[in-house]
Order: sequence, then structure tokens, then C-alpha cells
Amino acid sequence: MKNVISRYVNQFDWTKIMDDLVSKVISLAILFVLFYIAKKLVHSLVKRILKASLNYVGQDESRKKTILRLVESLLNYGLYFILIYWILSILGLPVSSLLAGAGIAGVAIGLGAQGFLSDLVNGFFILLERQIDVGDTVRLTNGPITIAGTVSSVGIRTTQVRDADGTLHYVPNRNIMVVSNLSRGNQRVLIDMPISAQTDLDKIYQIFQQVNDEQAQKHPEILDGPTILGPQIEKGTGRYSFRVAMMVQSGSQIAIYHLYYKLYHDALLQNGIEIPTTFSVTP
Repeated sequence: MKNVISRYVNQFDWTKIMDDLVSKVISLAILFVLFYIAKKLVHSLVKRILKASLNYVGQDESRKKTILRLVESLLNYGLYFILIYWILSILGLPVSSLLAGAGIAGVAIGLGAQGFLSDLVNGFFILLERQIDVGDTVRLTNGPITIAGTVSSVGIRTTQVRDADGTLHYVPNRNIMVVSNLSRGNQRVLIDMPISAQTDLDKIYQIFQQVNDEQAQKHPEILDGPTILGPQIEKGTGRYSFRVAMMVQSGSQIAIYHLYYKLYHDALLQNGIEIPTTFSVTP
């Protein structure tokens, strides 16, 4: 048995094998260094040229970021494809033969490519129609699934959205069915302050109007209002509330909502009007 193993081991030219191994390791190391340098250089040059071109045609900042992120994504895919090709070549694997004889793997690759093309086409029209840009506040909907947040990046395959708690969502472009962009045009802010059904509505109106008068001219992002709409009963919950509406500049709606909610809340308490913590049902 030992003789068999010995003959089997001795038939290999270990010196040549080690030389080949060392040569491939060195070649791979050089390849990775060159790839790193090339990636940095290409990204730097393209970014410099693209920024100058975008500034020349007068694109806004969010559009610049969107196009730059997209081009970076395309470059990364291309560079990594070249890297994988050269790695396989250095290892002595026949790339063309692997692709030709992939068999079942070819079917899987084809299915993956189909999904990739769907992402690419949908992403292309999202960008062409300028449905979203980097920095926009959006809601992306696909059936019962909705993701809301700020667009961090738009790529050829995925769109990245960061929600309010900091979670970064990677959404395949083919799964984006409905885009609701909250950063396009002015936004309407509705403030519903819960009140008791027995509260003096005229007094609440006076308190809210006083708050509005005190805050007038302090918030240029408010374009229209605040307009006091009055009492209402919320459908489903039966909660009795007092509603105020205003139009604000895009991007300021959340801050304005919280500011005025606090102002109305504090003003009611200062005037001895309790705010119910449970739902009030109509008498």
C-alpha cells in the first residue's frame, strides 16, 4: 500500500507545481494591486469629467448625485467583470469553454440575466423619467409592501432607500411598481389635535388662531396657511379632533408638523384644556 502511495506521489513534479503556484499567487497579487489602482483612477477621472459636464448643462445637485452614483455602479460592474475574467485566466481555467459548457448553470445564469435585464430596463425608465433622485423622500410600493425613506443611491440593478430609523433598504428596480415622490412640489401638512367632545370649540379656535398669529412670518417654508378647518370625527376610530392644514415647501413637512403640533398642544394645556389620551367617541 505504501509503495502505491509513494509511486502516486512521486509521479508529480512538485518543483514545477510549486513554481506554478508561486507564479499564480504573485500574478494574482499584482492583478489585485493594478485593479485597485485602475478602479481609483477610472472613478476619479470619470467623476471629474462628469461633474464638469453636469455643471455645464446646469443640472441640480440631486440630479448630479443620481447620475454620478449610476455611472459609478456601471463602472463597478464592468471592472469586476474584467477582474473575474483575468482571475480565471491566471488560474488556467478556459473561460470560453466554461461558458459554452455551462449546461444547467447556463440556465441559471440565463434566469439571473433575465432578472438583471428587468432591473436594468425598469431602472432606465425611472432615471429617464426622473421619477426619483438621490436625496428625494419617497414611498416605493409593490402590492402590500411599501418602503418609505430618503433615496441614498440609484443603480442599474437596485435603488437604495434609508428609512427613518436608519435602515438601508436595497430594492431591486424590477420590484418598484409605484413611486410616490414627496420631494416634488409643495406638500400639505395636516395636524389633527385630539380633543374632548365637550370642549368649547370657539375657545379652541381662538387658541389656535393666537398661535398662528404669533408664528406668522417666522417660517418662510410655510407657503399657505395655517388654515383652521375645525372639528372632525376620524373614520374608523371615532376620535374627535380639531384639524389645521397648511402648505409647505417640500422637505420641511415633518419638521413643521412636529413644531405646530407641540405649539398647539402646549397652548391648550396652558389654557386649561385637557387633551384626551384615549379615543373620544361622539355622544
